[in-house]
Amino acid sequence: MTKPIHTITSVCPYDCPDACGLIVTVSGDRIEKVQGLKTHSFTRGTLCQKMQHYERTVHHIGRIKMPLRRIGAKGSGQFEPITWEEALQEIAERFQHCIDTYGSESIMPYSYAGTMGILHKGAGDPLFAILGATRQDKGICSPAKRYGWNSLMGSTLGNRPQDMQDSDCVILWSLNAVATDVHVLHDVKVARQKGATLWVIDTHYTETAKLADEVIILRPGTDGAFALGVAHVLASEGFINREFIDQYVQGYEGFHETVVADYPPSKVARITGVSEERIVQFARAYGQAVAPFIRLGSGLSRYGNGANTVRCIVALPALVGAYLHRGGGLLSSTSGSQFVGGSRISWARFQTKETRLNPMIRLGPMLTEAENPPIKALYVYSSNPAITSPDQTVVRKGLAREDLFTVVHERFMTETAKYADIVLPATTSVEHNDIYNSYGHYTIGCGYQAIPPVGESRSNWNTICSIAKAMQIEDPVFDMSELEMIEDIVRHAPIPTEIQDRILAGELVDMELSETYKLKYGTPSGKIELYNPLEQEPYPAYREAHGDEAEFFLINGTDPRILDSSFCELQEDVPMMTVRMHPEDAERKGVLQSQFVRLYNVRGSLRIALVIDDTVPKGAIVSCGVWWQSQSHDTEHTMNVLTASRPTDYGWGSTFYDVKVNVGPCD
Repeated sequence: MTKPIHTITSVCPYDCPDACGLIVTVSGDRIEKVQGLKTHSFTRGTLCQKMQHYERTVHHIGRIKMPLRRIGAKGSGQFEPITWEEALQEIAERFQHCIDTYGSESIMPYSYAGTMGILHKGAGDPLFAILGATRQDKGICSPAKRYGWNSLMGSTLGNRPQDMQDSDCVILWSLNAVATDVHVLHDVKVARQKGATLWVIDTHYTETAKLADEVIILRPGTDGAFALGVAHVLASEGFINREFIDQYVQGYEGFHETVVADYPPSKVARITGVSEERIVQFARAYGQAVAPFIRLGSGLSRYGNGANTVRCIVALPALVGAYLHRGGGLLSSTSGSQFVGGSRISWARFQTKETRLNPMIRLGPMLTEAENPPIKALYVYSSNPAITSPDQTVVRKGLAREDLFTVVHERFMTETAKYADIVLPATTSVEHNDIYNSYGHYTIGCGYQAIPPVGESRSNWNTICSIAKAMQIEDPVFDMSELEMIEDIVRHAPIPTEIQDRILAGELVDMELSETYKLKYGTPSGKIELYNPLEQEPYPAYREAHGDEAEFFLINGTDPRILDSSFCELQEDVPMMTVRMHPEDAERKGVLQSQFVRLYNVRGSLRIALVIDDTVPKGAIVSCGVWWQSQSHDTEHTMNVLTASRPTDYGWGSTFYDVKVNVGPCD
């Protein structure tokens, strides 16, 4: 008998601030289509182009459907099918051998945001904490941004994005919303209909810049200097709100004397490449606005000065008292709200001893240089480090070690999976149960299983529990089902029981914020701390980025078709990567439209097709997207062969954008 077609409410699981509400249409064991949930207060029924045909990912012919064991060289992608029982037994035996021979820290998990569900994103932490494995910091995306916000604002909640509708001056700063936060454009549209001006500040002309009233293009890594120049103008032209500062801000006088006074527009123009007149124009627009709203992206935090850059920008709304007005303020992230958090499956809850910490950005050096003990077993899930990790040459050298036992839990045969000894088939979000919050708004909800797992796929949580049982670990947490874990997470959340019930019933629920939430500052002083005595540098400051001994800044932006290396399966296995360059720079380097060029620096080189584009800033070259190897013109590398594993100034964040390269012709 044919099963009836029905729909289920769900949430987009991908690493995007929007966490869209979904309506999933199910027919039997298949997803027929995915649509936006119109009643979602932020995403409002629309989907980005990546999720409009999620069913193509779910039922893609390339899905891994059974466990596999390597039979060829690492990286060759040669495997044979095995049973789950065989796979689990081998993993348990090899993990135990590593513990007995080298010590528990010879095992290391590596995961990130292949799914953003609270349960499945952190699924491995209980197991590896109990084992005493080497710990990873999960800080590859934007810890410097978080550090910069916390330095001034502590645990203060970021603005609701919908508040933007009442702003008269909207600034999208380092945010290509068309590709990475498309639903905020709903709120931008409403604000502009009411008369607001939209400013876009970035390092190159993005799809979002095309929508703006005003665009400012900065030299890469100089956003902090620009913010201090704006602060200088605000102070010198009388736009400072002294009443707000006196009541809600700590350290303004010292901040002005120590930092702001040293950044007049003439100096900032030399640093940023933006004219003095343009700096003053923006500062006046910001200062004259009643309720300016900054939506801050993450890209500017991925330079060597990233944390300080964020501190400088976060200072601006405090100077003008933007938080006093409906529609005014700044949104960096909402992830710090912890209305519903992941503490129930956190490493800290289950750890039996302190173990060494490996920053995610240092995966390559950890695999190739670590001693006492060396890493002998690697478990990868919800990540594709052979493509997405910095310093690709070193990462792949580590993955290619024959003495490294590697397990990869994946949906597709990624470049990372090709280096595995055991590949385990993973579910998509509609094949398991999870709960989702967001780092871009305050709506929380569950996404319940809509169809049976494809093939022999298992979820992150199911797989981790299976490994724990194969290793005879008896902690009762591994006897809990996904639904039991979700209820445990929700019931321990500091929210009313009525709200818990609604979330568990499958409703996407807006968390309530008080009328005065923008004036409640979660810092030791209870104020916005322009002066933070606990910091090595008490005041926000501009510092130069790392840079390289090379000629051009490489800006690797976002492509609306993919997200990190997800959704590449929906693109053809033909080269997608190109690099764009200003005509005058191309002429000077002797390279031509559609010619292959070689980008190179001290870490590696990449063969790529050139596009001549007069919108690209001089002295920079632009590429977009983190593509699979099959979609590169280079047979051996992708863009991260050029990036470095060096950290940001604070927070041990990644410096993916702090890259310079040389350019030359190639065959």
